[in-house]
Amino acid sequence: MTRVHVVGAGIAGLAAAERLSAAGKRVVLHDSAKRAGGRCRSYHDAHLDRVIDNGSHLILTGNRTVLDLIAAAGARDRIREIRPARFPFLDLATGARWQLAPAATRLGALLGYSALPPEVGLVALARDMARLALAKPGASVGEVLDTRRPAYRRLWEPLALAALNVAAETGTARGLWAVVRETLVAGEAASRPVLAPGGLSHALIEPLAGLLQTRGVDIRFASRLRTIEGADGRASHLRFTDDDVALDPGDAVVLAAPPAVAADLMAMSSYPDAFSAIVNLHYRLPDARGLDPDVPFVGLLGGTAEWIFQRGDVASITLSDGNRFLEQDDETLAGTIWRDVARALGRTEAAPPPYRIVKERRATIVQTPAMEARRPGPRTRFDNLALAGDWTDTGVPATIEGAARSGRRAADLLLG
Repeated sequence: MTRVHVVGAGIAGLAAAERLSAAGKRVVLHDSAKRAGGRCRSYHDAHLDRVIDNGSHLILTGNRTVLDLIAAAGARDRIREIRPARFPFLDLATGARWQLAPAATRLGALLGYSALPPEVGLVALARDMARLALAKPGASVGEVLDTRRPAYRRLWEPLALAALNVAAETGTARGLWAVVRETLVAGEAASRPVLAPGGLSHALIEPLAGLLQTRGVDIRFASRLRTIEGADGRASHLRFTDDDVALDPGDAVVLAAPPAVAADLMAMSSYPDAFSAIVNLHYRLPDARGLDPDVPFVGLLGGTAEWIFQRGDVASITLSDGNRFLEQDDETLAGTIWRDVARALGRTEAAPPPYRIVKERRATIVQTPAMEARRPGPRTRFDNLALAGDWTDTGVPATIEGAARSGRRAADLLLG
């Protein structure tokens, strides 16, 4: 392999470029945007006068591919692990608070937890895990788990909503199990929340892009791929808006583009073509009072908001399965969510403080069994072109970890 063109500088493309450059390959990284990161990025918001993430992402220590990338980029000092692992929850309907605290070992993870939600016993937890582990490919979470039980409302529903970004009962059961298997079942050491106090760009995107530059990767921004031409079973020509690239016999391509773009370029007849939005709200608080600084996030039940992450005087709220919120006007939505946030943070201000709403309309594919079956692998009809992206079949949901794995899998396929 002489040279590899990686098209797309999101997490998948960056992961592919890191793997290929580490193997000593000449890499050219293209992206239609003016900077790397894709949907995973931070920026300075002028209205709030704070750096915020485009969307809040909770990384766990079981997400080994993402953490490998951070370590490779020399940025472990830019993240913080919460030890021991614990996940606080608040039921806004009843005022009850509790924590989920995974056990220390794999065996212990199946037999006991140091803290569980109210009315959720070890027998029920083990039964549900077994049902998820044995779920058939076409089964939904609602078909596998008993949605009437406390364990569903207080554990599985918020976890499925966060991991799959669809209404929990319609999500793919095997996708939920993939998350549970690699984190909660693997024990406390694989379940620790990992936070990026300086933002995702500071902890992941910027150091990774810097690493690629030191390895000689040619990064070309504002470069949109328009067509891919092929001959004799190989991609032979890449036509960008600003350049035409003829591929030499030893050249290869990683296409790490969104599904609709990749499908158009590759004339794919079957691919995931339905999407779920994620809506994020960022409030600049009058001061930094609120959540415990040692565990600065909380899962919410019984309201509209789902997760609150606090970084100093900024509270960031995640609304998964966000298509239902896209047409709501910002003022109404900010007021509704603020009531949940104020209760969770113990604040008395009736009116919401300054806020920013970010609506990522195509945050993920719709992760139902039907769409799951349409996720393609990395192989394509061209021997020298591999697909990457969180929407491809990685064995895990469409998350940061899924994107990183897809990039590595595409690179490994080309490396043989």
